[in-house]
Amino acid sequence: MIEIIEGLPDNVVAFVATGRVTSSECAKVLLPAIRQTRKRHEKLRLYYELECRFPGAAWDDLDIAPLRLQQWERVALVTDVSWVRQTVKALRFLIPAEVRVFPTIRADAGRDWIAAAETSPSPRPARPIVTRAAAAASRARAVANRAAAAAAL
Repeated sequence: MIEIIEGLPDNVVAFVATGRVTSSECAKVLLPAIRQTRKRHEKLRLYYELECRFPGAAWDDLDIAPLRLQQWERVALVTDVSWVRQTVKALRFLIPAEVRVFPTIRADAGRDWIAAAETSPSPRPARPIVTRAAAAASRARAVANRAAAAAAL
């Protein structure tokens, strides 16, 4: 069964999957929620609580193409199903979005993260531009300093 979770920001599609999830349920519940949110936002966020070991009667029957074709900004998966957690962690580099996996006990942290305003990463300090001439001069000074120190002994 799929239940839509209310109370999150307008750009978040949030749902809980319990028991058996069918393609019919996806078509009637999940996809309309995605389409409705898509009308209001270019990039969406997905919050997904998985409370069962095998969410679909048959994975082949589940048409998740609309989920893959979205411009997801963030994806939060909340589950205690270890094989799902490990699979998502291993393959998240294939998802063009920031993906985090949370255990069920930390569902509130998952909701907070998916709802949080995006913060721009702190800029890395600029590295000084060093030309070849400057690098050569620096090496020459270091050699001269070592020679002077050796001569002083």
